[in-house]
Amino acid sequence: MRKFVYLIIFFSFFDLFTQLPIMSPFAESLGATPFLTGLVVGMYSFSNTIGNLFSGFLTDKKGPFLVLVTGLLATGAALLFYQTATDAWSLLSIRFMHGLLAGLITPAAFTYLANVTAKEKKGKGAAISGAFVGLAAIIGPAFSGIVASRTSETTVLNVTASAMLLLGILAIFLLRTSIKPDPAIKQKRDKTAPSLFHNRDALKSFTGAFLLMFSQGVLAYMLPLKVIQLGYDTQTSGLLLSTFGIVAILVFLLPINLLFDRLRPELTFSFGIATMGASMLLISQSENAAFLYALMGLYGIGFAFLFPSINSLLIGAVEPAHRGKAYGYFYAFFSLGVVAGSTVIGVMSLSPAGGFLFTGLLLTSAGTFVFLRRNK
Repeated sequence: MRKFVYLIIFFSFFDLFTQLPIMSPFAESLGATPFLTGLVVGMYSFSNTIGNLFSGFLTDKKGPFLVLVTGLLATGAALLFYQTATDAWSLLSIRFMHGLLAGLITPAAFTYLANVTAKEKKGKGAAISGAFVGLAAIIGPAFSGIVASRTSETTVLNVTASAMLLLGILAIFLLRTSIKPDPAIKQKRDKTAPSLFHNRDALKSFTGAFLLMFSQGVLAYMLPLKVIQLGYDTQTSGLLLSTFGIVAILVFLLPINLLFDRLRPELTFSFGIATMGASMLLISQSENAAFLYALMGLYGIGFAFLFPSINSLLIGAVEPAHRGKAYGYFYAFFSLGVVAGSTVIGVMSLSPAGGFLFTGLLLTSAGTFVFLRRNK
């Protein structure tokens, strides 16, 4: 039931992206100070990192089925608690639990996909899963903004809760019957896992995941400021982000995705991250809104090449018995990257041009380094 797992991946990221437009206003409506509002927004990523790590270890020990079902049902329940929040502190505690429980889903889902996807098709499989992530990134914020403006923030969260609970119930019946235990994998689970941080391909994958989401954090922080600086409104920022998402989805789904299995992942990694870096370098110098759309399309191409590459590197580097832990670390680096991107640029007090220039140089340097060391 690979298609059903893709649906789970969509809604796990839909849950994340629907929060973006509504959590700050929700916190402020409960009387949160600016400091507390920042904590409320950031708390999800913090606890989600812990949940990712816990999910990884548990997936290797118990298998992805149990962790996936538990994560879906528990996340659905946590989302329902938002309507009980009476002040900023109760909202903060709900955010912690939501992030922690939601962190169980993604590593287990991607471990399941990696274990049922043929080795020679792992790049294409990662591209398809990336398309569902991209769809969530486009649909989630738009859905959230429209529904919250017409009803309330809790309505958005309740809709997501219903979807999670339904998926959890369906998973009990659909995934249990589709899993055929592999005796070899089960036998290896009890053995000590090799250190993932001593494996070069795993390290490349973790670094790519961190830098990918670092750039996303910078985009979320700096792009609206850049657009306002050019004299446009926030709607333009949304359209620019949608442009990158649409281009990425096209690359994920069109026949070009065959390249992800025909080329070495180090090559597509280098091309993807360097292309993202080049687009950010050009954005830092751009003064034309129309040109920004083309540059965000270029960023989308880079994103679409990088995401399957880091997945392929991880799948190739880790035995199936230890993939849960590997994906736990992988998505922990995802969460940390988002926080680090906006935080580092904020601490350095960079202008939009400076923030994009710094990030562009960082990404292109990483791409060049991986390309030069691809045979080592």
